[in-house]
Amino acid sequence: MTEAAEKDQNARLLMTQPGVGPVTSLAFVLTLGDVSRFPRGKQVASYLGLIPREYSSVVEAAQGAVRCDPQLRSEYLHRCHRKPKGVAKVAAARKLAIRLYWMLRTQKAYPAIVSIESRSRVPLVSES
Repeated sequence: MTEAAEKDQNARLLMTQPGVGPVTSLAFVLTLGDVSRFPRGKQVASYLGLIPREYSSVVEAAQGAVRCDPQLRSEYLHRCHRKPKGVAKVAAARKLAIRLYWMLRTQKAYPAIVSIESRSRVPLVSES
């Protein structure tokens, strides 16, 4: 599995996100296929079934990302104070899935994508 992920350019790109390893990155790439078919990250989250009662491999990956990524950890802990932990986990998974989607869509690695996603009203993909 690691070897296959290392050969895939998109899987390597997703592995720049802390907490995302070869299995998660390759599964995400293969599950989504061509990301241009999704105009928005919200549609990706819906496609992946990231609803509050869903437990999936993306939720497991989000748990790892929460441990490794300070921004995701902060948001997760903030949600845990207001919501049940299961809801907070799915919210972190949704945030991670949308971030991975935009990484594929823009071909930007982890540090660069965080600065882009934190700006409001920034066009991430040119309308062609």
